[in-house]
Amino acid sequence: MSNGQAILYLEDGAVFAGQSAGAPGETVGEVVFNTSMTGYLEVLTDPSYHGQLVAMTYPLQGNYGVNPADVESRRPWAAGFIAREICDEPSNWQSRKSLREYLIENGIVAISGIDTRALTSRIRRFGSMLGVISSECFDADTLKKRIQDYGKTRRNFVAEVAASEPYTIGDGDIHVAVLDLGIKGSILANLVSRGVRATVLPWNATVGQITDLRPDGLFLSNGPGDPASLTGTVDTVKSLIGRLPICGICLGHQIIGLALGMETYKLKFGHHGGNHPVKDLARDRVFITSQNHNYALKVGDIPDVEITHVSMNDRTVEGLRHLRHPIVSVQYHPEAAPGPMDSGYIFDQFIGMIRQNVMPSC
Repeated sequence: MSNGQAILYLEDGAVFAGQSAGAPGETVGEVVFNTSMTGYLEVLTDPSYHGQLVAMTYPLQGNYGVNPADVESRRPWAAGFIAREICDEPSNWQSRKSLREYLIENGIVAISGIDTRALTSRIRRFGSMLGVISSECFDADTLKKRIQDYGKTRRNFVAEVAASEPYTIGDGDIHVAVLDLGIKGSILANLVSRGVRATVLPWNATVGQITDLRPDGLFLSNGPGDPASLTGTVDTVKSLIGRLPICGICLGHQIIGLALGMETYKLKFGHHGGNHPVKDLARDRVFITSQNHNYALKVGDIPDVEITHVSMNDRTVEGLRHLRHPIVSVQYHPEAAPGPMDSGYIFDQFIGMIRQNVMPSC
């Protein structure tokens, strides 16, 4: 293959040839597809995509360029980017550079010019799988070995994306301890806008470190990876049940479920996009939500745990609450970014639990 070209090789042997659209080099990760029509910058900078090669199903990416106000964290986290076409002449007054320039500056290996519809159909049929994007090596046997070696590694993706030191944001009258499992900036913005002073703690903060802050509530963020591997965090949350109002989003929702005795499992190809219908069972309404997760909670008969939201696509658990303790969580992203902002009421529900002062000080 000539200079400027790239290849996407999947672990099942499928090959997609295209053009290099980002930094030169090679990257390995789990290939997933995202159905959002906009929001490529939010997707790239969402820590939950750490270790993943993200294929956007909408064919044109980069048409409105890169606006720093859209970033969700301190850097891009997606392991690679896959698109049908990348626009090099964006049209938006807020744009500061092209998507291609952004990918190159941040060392993100990307490929364009491939049939993303065929790729998406393959993932839907066979499930999420590992893959490698390369603009340097085009030998199938070598790329297959790269994937096999990567599959043998065991990485703690949460530890790689989460804050290493505590910090505080906001100056409201409600003090919330936030466990950073890979938090998005828009989640913190939603909390702060509702009068919260958030002390953000590393993912492995202990029960003592949390209670020493004397917070009014505990919030668990989104993040990457398998929730079942975070046994220490699950035990921490389990110890705080009944001592603090607790709320979780995405990975945080799964951690809460595990702490309450539920189990998780891996979805065939995950939920990634800004157009997923979810039914709020109490309101008897369907909301269109933003989602990004590969794992889900198993439905089970857990005492005092009520399922509050379900996916209209596959009936997976999208929300829960505890009947005796002030605990709520949702699988989807109520902060959107990208996506519709129909379901931000979960933040109000959490703040309402705290303001009711139903819990004694821990």
